[in-house]
Amino acid sequence: MARAVTPRRKAINTALAWGIGILIFFPILWTILTSFKTEAQAIADPPLFLNFDWTLENYVTVQERSNYFRHFWNSVVISVGSTLIGLLIAVPAAWAMAFVPGRRTKDVLMWMLSTKMLPPVGVLVPIYLIFRDTGLLDSRIGLVIVLTLINLPIIVWMLYTYFREIPGEILEAARMDGAGLRSEILYVLTPMAVPGIASTLLLNIILAWNEAFWTLNLTAANAAPLTAFIASYSSPEGLFYAKLSAASTMAIAPILIMGWFSQKQLVRGLTFGAVK
Repeated sequence: MARAVTPRRKAINTALAWGIGILIFFPILWTILTSFKTEAQAIADPPLFLNFDWTLENYVTVQERSNYFRHFWNSVVISVGSTLIGLLIAVPAAWAMAFVPGRRTKDVLMWMLSTKMLPPVGVLVPIYLIFRDTGLLDSRIGLVIVLTLINLPIIVWMLYTYFREIPGEILEAARMDGAGLRSEILYVLTPMAVPGIASTLLLNIILAWNEAFWTLNLTAANAAPLTAFIASYSSPEGLFYAKLSAASTMAIAPILIMGWFSQKQLVRGLTFGAVK
């Protein structure tokens, strides 16, 4: 029998949750505040929290120096494109592993997950050479391919977990009614797993949006996304903290807004099947 939550315990849990939330959000808040400071105020000692002269100069300078909207569009194309292609591949794969498992299904899943443990720098040189020889360097399609392959194990694992929560009898009933493989996946399985698919889509867009290693090493100018836009404010002369913070704020703002408005769907998908 579940124990009742006392008012005191509820208050402690609430305070703890708020404390953890503030701790996690504080670096983002500090970055946003720093973006409105001058360079001198950004490196002031002791640090200035709210008692500084607010200015939009950094945002104006950043936009004049770099074409923010070009980098933004590159990020949208790369993150959304790689996620959609990953879903097209992962949905049939996860269906097969969840409903038609073989003796080696778990081994395949573990092998896929183990690829995420490989340091990216370990395969940078061969991938760079392949991209150079195939003309994919500094191209959006090249980054879409790389990010699709990088995040594919996560997509397959998440969808496999969600599909396992769907009773197989429902799919068997669809087959008895004459549904083919395509109809089974599109019209029976997919609608039932919408929360899980939506959360997988949102999470992988965030992962692709924030990817920095491959975007910095495989792009120069044409396909550079917002991660490269941020990195451009680090120079041999040093870091311009206020301008760097402004660039960072402009880069993370779209994904923060998306996460804020889709948090209900994301939480619903991540807890899909958790309660029987």
